[in-house]
Amino acid sequence: MKKVIRVENLDCANCAAKLERALQQITGIEEASVSFITQKIVIKGADDCFEQILENVKTTIKKIEPDVAILN
Repeated sequence: MKKVIRVENLDCANCAAKLERALQQITGIEEASVSFITQKIVIKGADDCFEQILENVKTTIKKIEPDVAILN
């Protein structure tokens, strides 16, 4: 399954890269990409546990970049 998460207040490419590395470590995520230019995170992961993956993604975002707001 693929999910696009819109965010705001992701300030720089370094922040996006740091967040991307952290998201790629979450169990079940096959691919994660973060763009500070478009303010979007794209997650691809296993369909059977995708809700848990999304919860872990939200927790990781708040832990790594607490100023980033999740819009959807």
